[in-house]
Amino acid sequence: MTEPETSNQTPDPLDPYRQAIREHGSGFAATLWASARWQRVRFDVLIDLVGAQHLTGATVLDLGCGDGALAVRLNERGLRVRRYIGVDGIFEQVQAGQARELERASFVCADLLESTQSLGRFNADVAFLSGTLNTMKQPQAIKLVETVFGCVSRAVVLNFLSNKPTASRRDAPLGPAERHDVTTWIDAALELTPLVAYRQDHMEGHDGALLLRHET
Repeated sequence: MTEPETSNQTPDPLDPYRQAIREHGSGFAATLWASARWQRVRFDVLIDLVGAQHLTGATVLDLGCGDGALAVRLNERGLRVRRYIGVDGIFEQVQAGQARELERASFVCADLLESTQSLGRFNADVAFLSGTLNTMKQPQAIKLVETVFGCVSRAVVLNFLSNKPTASRRDAPLGPAERHDVTTWIDAALELTPLVAYRQDHMEGHDGALLLRHET
């Protein structure tokens, strides 16, 4: 009797979202966020890291956009971007974003890991990756961010689950997500630019937020 073959292939980060679509359909539930409230908190932290002055009149890429909730939050905060482009690998979520019919917003269905090099065609100023990296292995996520940083003119801002949360958060259920090493992320960011900011003073240290800015 032969032993079953084992695969060393990295799991597809989109698989948990495909499963969520099958179970819940498009919309918030398929984003795998714990709650709409924490989604807004994360959005606000990332928006504040970038700064209103760098978002007003900018072309914004929302990579792993889900149903376009970040675009809604930008509007709620009165931040008038020149153009919002949401990119997601789940077609049903792209359709949900389009159905919002948001002004100056468009949506594209594309697998980020397969089409990263083509992101430069959008001539974007700022890229957001909010929740997008949670189901990726850290080396895979870092490689993606390195490429995205080269495709935008101003900044990349992202979040990930920190491996250094408060004690109350250490055993929090993560679902398909996994924690990333904070020091590794900061070192990787500083290899790309000296203009780096990091926050995890929200959500009891559960979430890390990282900004990489170009020298402009």
